[in-house]
Amino acid sequence: MDIVKITKDNYNELGSLVADFRVALKGYKGIKALPDAEAGASEMKEYIDSDFPCYAAVCYSEYVGYIVCRVDEPCVWVESIYVKPEFCRKGVASQLFEKAEELAKSFGEDTVFNYVHPNNHGMIGFLRKCGYTVINLVEIRKPYKDEQLSQTIQVGEHEFDY
Repeated sequence: MDIVKITKDNYNELGSLVADFRVALKGYKGIKALPDAEAGASEMKEYIDSDFPCYAAVCYSEYVGYIVCRVDEPCVWVESIYVKPEFCRKGVASQLFEKAEELAKSFGEDTVFNYVHPNNHGMIGFLRKCGYTVINLVEIRKPYKDEQLSQTIQVGEHEFDY
């Protein structure tokens, strides 16, 4: 497997992966959606045009995962990371995440900041395995239209829906 930089020359080939990631995210919120590869390619183009560091995992000439980072010097944020389900637990996410950590180290930092939905148990487990155990901030918003909220989470003294 190779990790390659996503550029203006190859971003369009990542559209279906980005679309699958967006469907998965909506699923965590109880929203059903269909993948839109064209919208996915457009989203990746926006990242590239904004100079976000983006990398893809390639296995046997097939894109199997990607990571998008945002740099707010000196902080590095993982905007999104996605691996095709059939390639999960095969080291793909680890190799992609290493790129984000290398980027953070280039700014003298020891950590990468991550946005994670509370229902994304796979990603939470992955980050814990990588040593990420501190909640840095809590994002609070109104419910989306058609979002099905069925659980609550306690953060300190406060209870939130999700």
